[in-house]
Amino acid sequence: MSFEDKTLVCSDCGKEFTFNVEEQEFFQSRGYTNEPKRCPECRQARKQTRSGDSGYGDRPYRQMFPAVCAECGKETEVPFEPREDRPVYCRDCFRKVKPSR
Repeated sequence: MSFEDKTLVCSDCGKEFTFNVEEQEFFQSRGYTNEPKRCPECRQARKQTRSGDSGYGDRPYRQMFPAVCAECGKETEVPFEPREDRPVYCRDCFRKVKPSR
């Protein structure tokens, strides 16, 4: 199947954008049947507001806080404000300290 560049209108901002041949081939290779609804800028903005999203619905931005791992001393970020009376662990050390259920 041969593709040609298409001009689409963004559902968020109303701006026209080009759905080029390479993007169309990519969509086909992934089995996507719908054309994109949003321009690249609005798609990027939407991704940034969906922090940590796995593709299942909208999630609000989650503020992250800097911390130092109590086990290895590595700088990390956590989704809660650390307190002095509780240890904070990086992802790797947390897995060691808190085994899977």
